[in-house]
Formats: sequence, structure tokens, C-alpha cells
Amino acid sequence: MTELLLPNDTNNLGRALGGAVLHWMDICGAIAAMRFSRRQCVTASMDHVDFIAPIDLGEVAVIEAYVFNTGRTSVDVKVDVRAENPRTGEERRTTTSFLTFVALDEDGTPTPVPDLECPTPEEAALREEATEERRAQLTDVSERLG
Repeated sequence: MTELLLPNDTNNLGRALGGAVLHWMDICGAIAAMRFSRRQCVTASMDHVDFIAPIDLGEVAVIEAYVFNTGRTSVDVKVDVRAENPRTGEERRTTTSFLTFVALDEDGTPTPVPDLECPTPEEAALREEATEERRAQLTDVSERLG
């Protein structure tokens, strides 16, 4: 999904508010989880988030999400954000995180999700890359807190 960074979502430096970026990430991740599970999904957790680079007023935030793992009722989604200058096409990575969603049935009770299948080498590589990146990120956070 894409969002044009407008003044209502900026701080006094003309850069994206962290909360706005997190909001966009949550929405994009939820859409990926719902498309995958064909169920209503709610956010269960968001892993550690580092804001790597700013998104400036007038730039386009490009938010991409994909499912990389599943549990019995949960869907793990990697969400990447990058900033794009709409005049030059120049892009830069700004934020990445991993979110977990829980699928709900019509009564609002957690319900099973399909197993994730990765039939192509490209899909399997994406899954492995996301799994390893999440593992490394969690190890780094644990060491910082430890």
C-alpha cells in the first residue's frame, strides 16, 4: 500500500510521526494476514521496531507485507516500509518489523489458519530470509536488554 505523507502525519521537522508509520504497518500487515487466512485478523504483537531513516513531507510511504509463517491460529507477517521521492523515483528503506495476527471466527474466537505453503524456490527463500531476520532481530534485542 502507499501513503502520501501530508502535514497531519508529520512532526515539527516535517517528517513522518512514528505512530503514523506504525499505524500504516499494522493496516498493511492485517490486510496480508486476512487475505492469507480468509478470516478477520487482529494484531497480537509487533516485534521491535527501528526507524532507520525518515520519511519527509511530500514523499510517498510504500508499505509492503507478506506472510512468512503460521501457527495454529496465528499468522506472522513481515512488513517493510520505504520512502519514495515521487519526483525522482529515488527510494530508501525506512522501517521493518514483524507482526503476529490472530485469525477470528464469526464469534470472535481464535480459529485455525491454513498452513503456509511455499511452492517456488523464491517463496521458500523469502520465508527463510524473514525467519532468519526475525531470529537475528530478537537475539539483538535480547542482548541489548540482557
